[in-house]
Formats: sequence, structure tokens, C-alpha cells
Amino acid sequence: MKISAIKPYVTKLGVRNQLLLKVETEEGIYGWGESGLSYREKAVLGAIDHYSRFLIGRDPMQCGALWQEMYRSQYFEGGRVLTAAISALDIAFHDIKGKALGVPVYQLLGGRQRERVPAFATTSAEPGPEMVEQALLLKDQGWRCIRMIATGQENSDRFEPRESIATTAEWVTRVREAVGNEITLGVEYHHRLSVAEAASFCQKLPRGTLDFIEEPIRDETPGAYEALRRMTEIPFAIGEEFSSKWQFLPYVERDLLQFCRIDICNVGGFTEAMKIAGWCEAHYVDLMPHAPLGAVCTAASVHLAAAVANFAWLECRNSPTEQLGFGDPATYPKQIGTDGAFYRVPDEPGLGVEVNESLLQASSFEYTEPPHLRRDDGSFTNW
Repeated sequence: MKISAIKPYVTKLGVRNQLLLKVETEEGIYGWGESGLSYREKAVLGAIDHYSRFLIGRDPMQCGALWQEMYRSQYFEGGRVLTAAISALDIAFHDIKGKALGVPVYQLLGGRQRERVPAFATTSAEPGPEMVEQALLLKDQGWRCIRMIATGQENSDRFEPRESIATTAEWVTRVREAVGNEITLGVEYHHRLSVAEAASFCQKLPRGTLDFIEEPIRDETPGAYEALRRMTEIPFAIGEEFSSKWQFLPYVERDLLQFCRIDICNVGGFTEAMKIAGWCEAHYVDLMPHAPLGAVCTAASVHLAAAVANFAWLECRNSPTEQLGFGDPATYPKQIGTDGAFYRVPDEPGLGVEVNESLLQASSFEYTEPPHLRRDDGSFTNW
């Protein structure tokens, strides 16, 4: 089997651009992949163009060798842009391989270990009475893991950390009181805090309020997470920005993460994700994949979740309290059970995703920017 064409599409669908990629073969079998480096899709397109020059004519069944060639074929190997491109290609190669062999992708990864994939939902309301109401709604509808958003995340131009941690701590505590102890609760801080601010936030909470805090600080310095670990006992859910096994290395080996927020569309696809999953298993760390994109990303994440032993919950951004509205050109069926939220594990060959390519061809790219946040003193801070 030989690759005959690689067709990336970057189009504005719903709330933001999506980068989907189709790999075609001379035998007529094709596969779909998705890149997760949102807002910088043009940079990923450039990397895909470079890789396409030597991938045309190659055998997509050789996923592992092609991954190594893409990663190691330049002096400046790795980095988020390159691995976002590699991710989309690797996912598409696995889709092709599954279709060619007539099996779901999870069979290529060792087989299915669970019948369904549990998911977590996110409250869309900022901390306040509505956030409590949304958490109770999710509980009533069977969700057993709920993530809350810290205050100030929806503001388009301003973020003051100390204001945020005071308000968020108050309302997170009220949510715990309202839903009881059987619900897993976490809060997302989108790496907006310093070590001191994150510690202060955690220390304002009664013990047992949170089961995890997600991305409280930036990830460039593992030692900063070591310092924060000494100041709080709340488990960390981190890793969505990590782009390789090497970036995960200090966090796994030093036991700095308790939930692995791996993003299959950024970390290097199935080939890299399975290695990290095994590494995490050796440290008793469960996967909690980052999946805020479209149906191709969701399907790939479901296959990963089905095939690993160490799994907690998969991110779901279309729930009773949140509808991101991607205008998705791909369809992937999911089921929400009365005894909890979960995704169906597919039986179809490959990813089990159908993509409306004509919709992609009829749509166009639009330059969009995430918020450029400032503090009250005029300085820029993290989005």
C-alpha cells in the first residue's frame, strides 16, 4: 500500500478553525486525522507540507517507522508545531491501517479493555449560583465527574489572579456542599496562576473539596510543580500542552501528575500516546485525555481510552451544561447513559468516523486569536 495524496483542510467551523487531514492511498483506502494546535494552524500546515514531500509513495501501514522518520528527519526535532502535524498524520495512518485490516483502531493497540468510555462534563457558568445549579443538573443526569471553570476565564481582556482565586474558592466550596462527596470535582485554571497564587487558592478550600486541579501553573519548569506539590495535597491534572514522551518524562518520573491530560492530537498520535500511557501505568497514573476538538479527535481519544488499562475520564465538551458548537463536519456517535456519561466504543473498521469533505471544501480559514489578557496594571498575563 502506498500513500497517493495528503490533503489538509483548515476551515472555520463553528466557534473556531479546525485542522483536519485526509491521507489517501493508491488502493482507494483513506484515513482522517486532526491536529490540536488551535489558533496556530497555519504553522502546522507548513510542517505538513514539508512532511508530505517524502511521505507520498510510502506505506502508511508502517506507522512506527514513519513516526520516527518524521520526528528525526530534521536537526531541530520535536516541538509543538511538528508534533501537532505528526499527530494528525499518525492518526490518519492508523485509520487507514484499521480499515485495511477490517478492525477498529483499538484492535491495533492491543484490543478493547472496556465496553464504554466514561466522560466528564464542564460547567459553563462562571463561579456563582448558576455554577451550582449546573453541577446539580449534571449530577441528576448521571455525570459522576464534573469540572468547573475558574472565574475570569471568559473575560476577553482582563484577568486578576487574586480576585479569581477568592471568588472561585468560595463557589467551588458551595458546589461540593451541594453535590455531596460521591461526585468527582475538579477546577480548571488554564495555567493562569503563579506557584504562590495556586497554593493560596488550594489553601482556601476545606480539605476534600477538590479531587483535582487542572493546569494551575505553566508547565515549562517541573521544579515549580514540585514546589506547589509541597504546598497542597490536591491531585494535579496536567499534560495537555505536552508534545512528546520527553516532555512528560520529569512529570511522570517525579510523580508530579496524578491525572494525565494527554492530547492525542498534539502529543504525536497513537504511536506516542501508547508509550506514554504505559509509562503512566507504571506510576499508577490514570489517563484523563484532553479532547476539546471535533469528532476525529474524540474518536481517536475513545480508541486510546478503550485500549489502555489506566483510564479515568475523557473530556466531553457537548453536555447538558456546555455546547461549544464546532459545526463539526464529521460524525461520531456517542451515548449518554442514565447511570453515568460515557462514549460508545465503536466496532467499525478504523476510527469509525465519517467526514463530510464537501463541507470542508466549501468552508474557509479565518484568522482568529485567543484573548490577550492584561492585569489591571497593564501587564500581559496567560490566557
